[in-house]
Amino acid sequence: MKATDLRNKSHEELNQELLALKEELFKLRFQHATNQLANPLQLKTVKRDIARVKTVMRERELAEQKVN
Repeated sequence: MKATDLRNKSHEELNQELLALKEELFKLRFQHATNQLANPLQLKTVKRDIARVKTVMRERELAEQKVN
Protein backbone atom coordinates (compact mmCIF):
# COMPACT_ATOMS: atom_id res chain seq x y z
CA MET A 1 0.00 0.00 0.00
CA LYS A 2 1.35 3.37 -1.00
CA ALA A 3 0.65 6.76 0.52
CA THR A 4 -0.41 8.09 -2.89
CA ASP A 5 -3.15 5.45 -3.03
CA LEU A 6 -4.28 6.42 0.44
CA ARG A 7 -4.45 10.11 -0.41
CA ASN A 8 -7.03 9.34 -3.11
CA LYS A 9 -9.38 7.75 -0.56
CA SER A 10 -12.07 9.53 1.41
CA HIS A 11 -11.99 10.01 5.17
CA GLU A 12 -14.50 7.19 5.69
CA GLU A 13 -12.48 4.82 3.50
CA LEU A 14 -9.36 5.64 5.50
CA ASN A 15 -11.18 4.90 8.75
CA GLN A 16 -12.36 1.56 7.38
CA GLU A 17 -8.85 0.76 6.17
CA LEU A 18 -7.41 1.62 9.58
CA LEU A 19 -9.91 -0.62 11.37
CA ALA A 20 -9.19 -3.49 8.97
CA LEU A 21 -5.44 -3.12 9.46
CA LYS A 22 -5.75 -3.03 13.24
CA GLU A 23 -7.88 -6.16 13.14
CA GLU A 24 -5.32 -7.87 10.91
CA LEU A 25 -2.50 -6.85 13.27
CA PHE A 26 -4.41 -8.34 16.20
CA LYS A 27 -4.81 -11.64 14.36
CA LEU A 28 -1.15 -11.67 13.35
CA ARG A 29 -0.01 -11.00 16.92
CA PHE A 30 -2.18 -13.84 18.14
CA GLN A 31 -0.73 -16.19 15.53
CA HIS A 32 2.78 -15.05 16.42
CA ALA A 33 2.20 -15.72 20.12
CA THR A 34 1.01 -19.24 19.38
CA ASN A 35 3.89 -19.89 16.93
CA GLN A 36 1.53 -20.28 13.97
CA LEU A 37 2.76 -17.27 11.99
CA ALA A 38 4.64 -18.37 8.89
CA ASN A 39 6.12 -14.97 8.01
CA PRO A 40 6.88 -12.68 10.98
CA LEU A 41 7.68 -9.82 8.60
CA GLN A 42 3.93 -9.46 8.06
CA LEU A 43 3.77 -7.76 11.46
CA LYS A 44 6.20 -5.11 10.28
CA THR A 45 4.37 -4.43 7.02
CA VAL A 46 0.97 -4.13 8.70
CA LYS A 47 2.36 -1.75 11.32
CA ARG A 48 3.84 0.41 8.58
CA ASP A 49 0.55 0.42 6.68
CA ILE A 50 -1.22 1.57 9.85
CA ALA A 51 1.34 4.35 10.21
CA ARG A 52 0.80 5.40 6.60
CA VAL A 53 -2.96 5.62 7.06
CA LYS A 54 -2.58 7.63 10.26
CA THR A 55 -0.09 9.95 8.56
CA VAL A 56 -2.45 10.72 5.69
CA MET A 57 -5.30 11.33 8.15
CA ARG A 58 -3.11 13.70 10.16
CA GLU A 59 -1.99 15.55 7.02
CA ARG A 60 -5.62 16.19 6.14
CA GLU A 61 -6.38 17.33 9.67
CA LEU A 62 -3.52 19.82 9.59
CA ALA A 63 -4.53 21.04 6.14
CA GLU A 64 -8.05 21.75 7.44
CA GLN A 65 -6.66 23.70 10.39
CA LYS A 66 -4.41 25.70 8.09
CA VAL A 67 -7.35 26.70 5.89
CA ASN A 68 -9.41 27.85 8.88
